[in-house]
Amino acid sequence: MPDGWQWDRTLFQGSAAHYERGRLPYAPGLAEMLATVLTLDGRGRLLDVGCGPGIVLLPLARYFAEAVGLDPDEDMLAEAERQAARRGVTNARWVAGRAEDLPAGLGEFRVVVFAQSFHWTDRDRVAAAVLEMLEPGGVFAHISDHKDAPAATTSLPLPASPYAEIGELVRRYLGPVRRAGQGVLVNGTPGREDLVLERAGFTDFEDHVVPAGQVVERTEDDLVAWAFSRSDSAPHLFGDRLAEFERDLRAVLRQASPEGRFAEHLPPTQIMLWRKPRTSG
Repeated sequence: MPDGWQWDRTLFQGSAAHYERGRLPYAPGLAEMLATVLTLDGRGRLLDVGCGPGIVLLPLARYFAEAVGLDPDEDMLAEAERQAARRGVTNARWVAGRAEDLPAGLGEFRVVVFAQSFHWTDRDRVAAAVLEMLEPGGVFAHISDHKDAPAATTSLPLPASPYAEIGELVRRYLGPVRRAGQGVLVNGTPGREDLVLERAGFTDFEDHVVPAGQVVERTEDDLVAWAFSRSDSAPHLFGDRLAEFERDLRAVLRQASPEGRFAEHLPPTQIMLWRKPRTSG
């Protein structure tokens, strides 16, 4: 959990409606690579902790007998349920709760996934709980954008998404320290998941990268949705200045691209895996 920060229910308040449109997808082939490296065969159960609107769970569900999404934000779960119905995913269910509530009577799992959500949790406590919930040889999977990937070398056909300028505008409205729910992240979010998982008793670390780099076109509305999908610029943080912020945000975007069209390279996705040791017979 970030230093000096306490979780509260407003962390992603109002963001669910903007999430799918605003967030870039993970690299194509993420689900297929995970299925290959873990030899998934339609058996066992998947738990996605901090599942949001089901971005990772829904394409993975077909590789399991059952997929369970856990998230404390009921708007996110409602959006996940809508997306599951739209895609015809029938073996998923959604549970309101925090990672710190685990095991929460959810049973045993073959794979437990955290997709850019583990850093929000009491990591030592949660890792210990997940270890107990996994079947012998079961896998803890940490999924994120690959932060250390080489920069793309191909040029973009449109202006780049002006993330630095958006961040500057957010700070002008909300202050210089990153907001998160009712608190702030003085030191950002923690890393070194490897140390946490090793302390918990996980072994056999594997690191996989799903390549990407494709050019993705984005619109002005996509980037407005991106801002509102984030914990540090969630709609509720702006209070009665929300409309004013959106007006200024759109002005920043139009200055960067009068046509309201942008492009960026899709980042690779990193999959870090740890296993629960198999008990000796």
